[in-house]
Amino acid sequence: MSTPVRKRLAVVDRDRCQPKRCGHPCIAVCPRVRTGVEAIRTGDEGYPIVNEELCIGCGICTHNCPFDAIHIVNLPHPIQEECVHRYGVNAFALFRLPYPRPGAVVGLLGKNGTGKTTTIRILAGRTVPNFGDVTVQLDWREVSVRFRATPLQTYFEKLAENRLRVAYKPQYITRIPDAVEGSVRELLDRIGTPEEVKRIARELRLEKVLDREVKVLSGGELQRLAVAAVVLREADVYLIDEPSSYLDVEQRLQVARVIRKLATEGKSVIVAEHDLVVLDYLSDYILIYYGQEGVFGVVSHPHPVRVGINLFVKGYLPDENVLVRKRSIEFHVRPPERGFERPLAFAWGDFVKRYPQFELHVEQGSAYKGEVVGIVGPNGIGKTTFIRILAGVEKPSEGDEPHLGIVVSYKPQHPKGDAENLVREVLAPFRTRMQSDFFREELIRPLRIERLFDQRICDLSGGELQRVAIAACLLRVADVYLLDEPSAFLDVEERYAVAKVIRRIVEREGKVCFVVDHDVSFIDAVADRLMVFEGIPASRGFAHAPTDLRTGMNMFLKMLQITFRRDPDTGRPRVNKEGSALDRYQKQIGEYYYVPKES
Repeated sequence: MSTPVRKRLAVVDRDRCQPKRCGHPCIAVCPRVRTGVEAIRTGDEGYPIVNEELCIGCGICTHNCPFDAIHIVNLPHPIQEECVHRYGVNAFALFRLPYPRPGAVVGLLGKNGTGKTTTIRILAGRTVPNFGDVTVQLDWREVSVRFRATPLQTYFEKLAENRLRVAYKPQYITRIPDAVEGSVRELLDRIGTPEEVKRIARELRLEKVLDREVKVLSGGELQRLAVAAVVLREADVYLIDEPSSYLDVEQRLQVARVIRKLATEGKSVIVAEHDLVVLDYLSDYILIYYGQEGVFGVVSHPHPVRVGINLFVKGYLPDENVLVRKRSIEFHVRPPERGFERPLAFAWGDFVKRYPQFELHVEQGSAYKGEVVGIVGPNGIGKTTFIRILAGVEKPSEGDEPHLGIVVSYKPQHPKGDAENLVREVLAPFRTRMQSDFFREELIRPLRIERLFDQRICDLSGGELQRVAIAACLLRVADVYLLDEPSAFLDVEERYAVAKVIRRIVEREGKVCFVVDHDVSFIDAVADRLMVFEGIPASRGFAHAPTDLRTGMNMFLKMLQITFRRDPDTGRPRVNKEGSALDRYQKQIGEYYYVPKES
């Protein structure tokens, strides 16, 4: 049987390439240039241009690029024929495209930088696909012809004739205040009737902010406003990019229910999401995106939701014979048990923190060396306040300061991304630890920090900035590490890589780590014990002392009246359908997270 013909894909990342600094070693070492065949040359702007037809794929230029800016990828010829869009010569390429299904939610799952947002923009009519030919500018009728004999032909024909109504929620909701003015009510009233606005405000808990100006809303409020604005539109297709960012667990499931309701009304819905629990809860089908970040992305064939997520977790797609990652993602099937008594790291007494409109009461507790304490609770309940008090950034109004006598390393909720410094300059104080075998293998490589060294902080994406901030926090020599929402902006694989990094460093160094996060499966993967915060958001909060993971999860989920089961194949947490037999049974016996047969 003959070997399939392979096509080369060459990508030059202009954000990383710095031609004025490097002297073009990529061109100097290319064997095709030395033999008179110009496989790589300098473009008008100084950036290298790789001729994909002449390149032999030796990889020498990629290894000699000091900024990791050149990627040469071999693609099977059949996949090359399925190229849907390319952003330019030697730029990112997307292969294949999903199609909306009436009455169903299609979930998009995969790494950042593999084309999920590009897919949504194409289906929304914001980006016209060029099918890999960057020299042409097609119209939507020509696009529909390219998809003949597929469901996408009809889709793009309707789009070309304005017979298809599409509602689109973009990924970056923080830009909303720059685009709209007025109050939340005024914005929603432009889209729906007063009755519809009242209903969606109740479902998404927006009643208290209806008369607030959009420009003063928090990230979570902006996210729910964006979802409300999209859902209120009368459309045939709804395209929603990352609806769970900035939301707590309860709000994520509220948003999921609202989106899920669209499908029950016969609408077509496509959602890109990184929270496995949310994606599992709202989707009917899953499409997995695989490839190389920033280089190319391939859309898998559709799978039923449980099967698709399990294939992604295991890292192998048997129907396409593709290895998505080398190792599967592992989950606790049972709550972790402490096999030995760990030495006490530090303890704190009862204390209170008061603000003009908010009050936080913290119960006395303690933390032990070598453990990770997860912190869960609604937004606006005092979790970040507690972390800031531990860090010494703020002081209690009553009670002793809990941070006295301990050295703390703190990653804030929103790392600053406006610095002009290079990443290597920011991490320079930790050079000694970075050069050790342990930190190089267990932190720098898993978080892919090396390829960011020569990037400026202000040029990093949200996920890249998050990874650098986590690395800087864990590289400091400290007794206690404080990480506030480390999973924000990270894709699924990055989240579980971070969980593994945190656990290994904390266990080896014998330190304590407090992790605040809203991703239940991430907390399940990283935490030994749990602190549960409850109360009335933006009014008063109460922080319980750390308890074992099982007790803490039961306490937290009972507050939300949500139960979880475990997938029998992967052990990942899955939300039970409200009112189902298993949901009622677990609530009856008080086991909201770990059912008895797993205990």
